[in-house]
Amino acid sequence: MIHGTAAAVLAGHDAFDAGLYRAVVGVSRHTGELNGLVGWWSDYGLVLFVVLAALAWWRARDRGLRAAASALWVPGAMAAAYVLNSVVKLIAQEQRPCRAMPAVHIAVACPGASDYSFPSNHAVLAGAAAVAVCLAAGRLLGTIAVLDALVIAASRVYIGVHYPHDVAVGLLVGALVAAGGGFVLTRTLDRLVPVRPLRTPSEQR
Repeated sequence: MIHGTAAAVLAGHDAFDAGLYRAVVGVSRHTGELNGLVGWWSDYGLVLFVVLAALAWWRARDRGLRAAASALWVPGAMAAAYVLNSVVKLIAQEQRPCRAMPAVHIAVACPGASDYSFPSNHAVLAGAAAVAVCLAAGRLLGTIAVLDALVIAASRVYIGVHYPHDVAVGLLVGALVAAGGGFVLTRTLDRLVPVRPLRTPSEQR
């Protein structure tokens, strides 16, 4: 657990970005029906990464083991990042801002007291998936994945269940897990499946 000053920095109105949190959440008081759409995408926007991973694998299926493995790393990165983040959450045990500041109006019901806030699971999953898709697919799918990750992260603050630092660190943790795992995967495949040198024009005759 985190004690003393560190705990104060990550909790309630003592959080360094509590003012920004209140400002963002304050907007949701005036956006009416848009809140439902934002809340829905906040919960289900992760499904888009499943679609992007499937498209990446479909495009990679005829391009060899490396391409296929990179596509399969998308769900692998999400799973690895989630496990790591679960440990970090138990260590930090930061209460949700909507519990630390119960007077602040939010767009959805506040999660339970044992459902800790830092880092955001949604942001971690989104960050991991976005980087893994970028590594496995082309620019178009990668751009869609990055935009989806940013929207999901922002939506978690907008609906009031996370501080900005929860989602920022979550994106970073997920991205680092995906990038680090992708590097290890590539190096491992380089040893197991050596790249065949290109044939010279004379050898092709």
